[in-house]
Amino acid sequence: MNVNATRRPRDLLRIENLHVSFSLMGARITAVRGANLRVLPGKVTALVGESGSGKSVISQTAMGLQTTTARVSGKIFFDDPLSGEGPIDILPLPHDGRKIRSIRGGRMGMIFQEPMTSFSPLHTIGDQISETLRIHTGLTGAEMRERCEDMLSRVGFNNPKKVYDMYSFELSGGMRQRAMIAMALVCGPALLIADEPTTALDVTIQAQILKLLKDLQLQMDMAVLLVTHDLGVVANIADEVVVIYQGEIMEAGPVETIFRKPTHPYLKGLMAAIPHFGMQRGDRLKPLREIEVNQDSLLSKKYQARTGPETILSVRNLSKTFAIRKDNWQMPGRPKEKNRPAVDDVSFDIKRGECLGLVGESGCGKTTVSKILMRAIEPDAGSVLFDDGKGPIDVLKAKGAELQSLRTRMQMVFQDPLSSLSPRMTIGDILREPLDIHDHGDTAKRKMAIKALIRAIGLDEASLKRYPHSFSGGQRQRIGIARALALGPSLIICDEPVSALDVSVQAQILNLLKDLQKDLGLTYLFISHNLAVVDYMADRVAVMWAGRIVEIAPREIIMTAPVHPYTRALLDAVAFPDLDRPLNFETAGQTSAVSRANWARVFRDEDGGDGMAPADLGGGHFVLARRNADMRELAP
Repeated sequence: MNVNATRRPRDLLRIENLHVSFSLMGARITAVRGANLRVLPGKVTALVGESGSGKSVISQTAMGLQTTTARVSGKIFFDDPLSGEGPIDILPLPHDGRKIRSIRGGRMGMIFQEPMTSFSPLHTIGDQISETLRIHTGLTGAEMRERCEDMLSRVGFNNPKKVYDMYSFELSGGMRQRAMIAMALVCGPALLIADEPTTALDVTIQAQILKLLKDLQLQMDMAVLLVTHDLGVVANIADEVVVIYQGEIMEAGPVETIFRKPTHPYLKGLMAAIPHFGMQRGDRLKPLREIEVNQDSLLSKKYQARTGPETILSVRNLSKTFAIRKDNWQMPGRPKEKNRPAVDDVSFDIKRGECLGLVGESGCGKTTVSKILMRAIEPDAGSVLFDDGKGPIDVLKAKGAELQSLRTRMQMVFQDPLSSLSPRMTIGDILREPLDIHDHGDTAKRKMAIKALIRAIGLDEASLKRYPHSFSGGQRQRIGIARALALGPSLIICDEPVSALDVSVQAQILNLLKDLQKDLGLTYLFISHNLAVVDYMADRVAVMWAGRIVEIAPREIIMTAPVHPYTRALLDAVAFPDLDRPLNFETAGQTSAVSRANWARVFRDEDGGDGMAPADLGGGHFVLARRNADMRELAP
């Protein structure tokens, strides 16, 4: 257990020559190969790499959470300053032994990647946070509740007493992540392992979580092992960086050295794959591995010579309000809470052949708009007119053959490709299904069509016989794109298509979408919370807040000269992978509800006034402001 005590460095966590392999169908797959890294007391060490590189395997092994089928060798030393025992090798300890359990959850906390699946839906937030205290402390029930409420308050909940008694499904994604942080920190650990703590969170919530982690780390003098693929997060929070590829450490060092003087080709390639602001229209991302696509196999009369009116989709005054669930069982006579509309008087046009980006924080109504356009949700009011050259269709009133025709001309690519692909169907059946439903061609033509689709996204024909679980996340997303292309649509709605993908796979998918748009004449509504991605993809950008579009303009104007304070706040919250453009955590960490109080009066509608309406600033630039507002008041 002693490791060269005379020359042992003061590392809180030290991993030496770690090998981890798993048994798979009679063979062994090596996930980690000879990894060496350290975490210093009170510092943040970022473990960076693509999906499948072994990051999460290392973090789970450090906590003693590896599966029983894992074969592990090497050493993992944890030097707890409170134990007085010196460094302890975690690997030889029994998984469920008293020693490892006293460390895990007590002196080493962990934030898991997906907070929804990490919380039990059957127990309250308070019960699940208190469980950690019951295991590791001798506090009474009242003392545990007081400690939990104090921690919930420290992670940003305004009413911790109420949150203590709530269930996980009653909280938003950002709130669940805060509750997960509270559970990991309630025992005051020396080391926090954060596994992708900001993945799939919008930029404002991400900035809030990063500010929270940074503040708590300083307050508690805590070390953090940050597992991520987001180099923007790394640049803003890490002290040291470890780069891993296919289970091997490629490069490690201080954050200044890693970003300013990268040496390994993999790290340089990772940085080149990230979309960044200021890219020119013809610029392309450089993924680590290019995919060979074959759009020529899709080119046909239905894709070529797109003609018709300039505007393919016209949305006017769209509104949708959802009833608050607890109103259904509230006691008679008690006042009901005022419902807030999810979509509130939304209007926009999408021009033929363009990509309109729709951005905003979680809960602003972006996905609700997309579901209304696809007829998955009925709006309370508004109109949607679609015309791709074959005659106008009232989307919200279409029935029978007209609706069937509309389904072939508007398609959707979903955020989570795994849950949108049936696990019981082969890829061939998934791609054939739209053709079968709409009776396109005979059996032979459908077979040819699905082969063309699979080639178009860079997969071989043997993939048609496989099931979704046997593909990577990026490959599944490409299959989702192929399914959307099967019927030759004019408009594709992309709902967060790359939010959960690592940067290299993200670059592949974005390049593929741009190539398809150019070669097939497609039109996109691209919904995302990643402004750098939208900057790369979109021709025009609409910014949504609290159910309303607050600003819409050409991409160059939104990204360089925004007028609405919410748009400027969104841009300020972007975590750049650039040490010379750090986040201002004082402003970026504010919620929109707080920052709204500082908006100029012309952008607020809290006292009646003249109401709100889009003000035309010229050049296709509109901003939501008070009616009859003086244009001089709208200057940035």
